[in-house]
Amino acid sequence: MSTKRYELTQSQKMMVFILSMCLYGLSNMFTELVPSVHVGPIELQIDAFAFIPLALCMLFHPLYAAIGAATGELIFGELMLGQFGGIGEVEKFILFSLGMVIGGLLVRNPEKKSQVAIGAVLGYGLFLVLSTIVDIVKVVVGVEDFEAVPGLAESIFVVEGVEFLTDLIFSGTLFALLPTLYLVPRLYGKIEPLLGMKPRSNKVTIPLKNILTPKFIMISIVLTVVAFFAEALSESDFEVGVWEPEFVETYGTSFIWIIIGVAAVCSVAIILYLLKKGKEDISESV
Repeated sequence: MSTKRYELTQSQKMMVFILSMCLYGLSNMFTELVPSVHVGPIELQIDAFAFIPLALCMLFHPLYAAIGAATGELIFGELMLGQFGGIGEVEKFILFSLGMVIGGLLVRNPEKKSQVAIGAVLGYGLFLVLSTIVDIVKVVVGVEDFEAVPGLAESIFVVEGVEFLTDLIFSGTLFALLPTLYLVPRLYGKIEPLLGMKPRSNKVTIPLKNILTPKFIMISIVLTVVAFFAEALSESDFEVGVWEPEFVETYGTSFIWIIIGVAAVCSVAIILYLLKKGKEDISESV
C-alpha cells in the first residue's frame, strides 16, 4: 500500500487556489443575499455553502483549497459587496481555513463515504466550535458586552450553544455533509484530469497520527489565539482596513446584482482558462 503524500507542482497549487477562490467566493455572494428565517426563537440562515471548499480540500491539496476559499469569501463576499470588516475578518479567515484543512486531511480515500462524512462533519464542526469559543471568550474577558437575558451575563453560554447546534444541524447537514457526501466520490478521478492533474491516491495508508502531529496541533492553537486577538481588536476602537461604502443606499439593491453579474463573468472566464490550461498540460505530458 502506498504511503506517499499527494504532491502538486506550484502551478497546480495555484490552480487549486484560484478555482476554490472563484467557486466559493461567488457562492458566498449569494448567501449574503439570502434572508434568514425565524422559527420561534431560533434563526435559520445559510452561513455558507461549505461543501464547496470541503469537496475541493478532499479532492485536491487541502491547504491551498482552504486558503483559496477563505480568500474568495473576503474578495467576493466582503470587499465587492462593500462590507469588509477590516482586521475583524482575520478571525474567520483563520478559523474557516483551519476547519477546511483538517476536513480535507481526514480523508485519505475520497471514494470512502465514511471518511468523507467524518471529514465534512469534523471540518465544518471544528470551524463552528472555534468560532463559538472565540465569541464566548470575548464576553468572558470583557472585550464585548453581551447580556441576552437582563441580569444574567451567563446567558451567553446558552445563546452561543443554541446557535452552534442550530448551525451544525441545519447548515452542517444541508450545506456541508450531504452535498459533500454526494459530490466527492462522484467527482473523484473525473475533475482532476480537467485541470491536468492526477487524482489523489485512494490507497494511501498514512495514519492520522502522522497527519495531525503535535506540531500541527500547536500551530492550530497559535492561529486560534491570533484569531481571537484580531477579533478582540475589531471590537475595540482600533479599526484597520474597514471598507463599507454605501452601495445599496446610493444605487439601490439592483446594484448588488450588477456586482454579482460581473463577478460571475470573471469567475467563469477564469475557470474556463484553468480548464484550457489543464488540457494543454495534459497534451504536453503525452
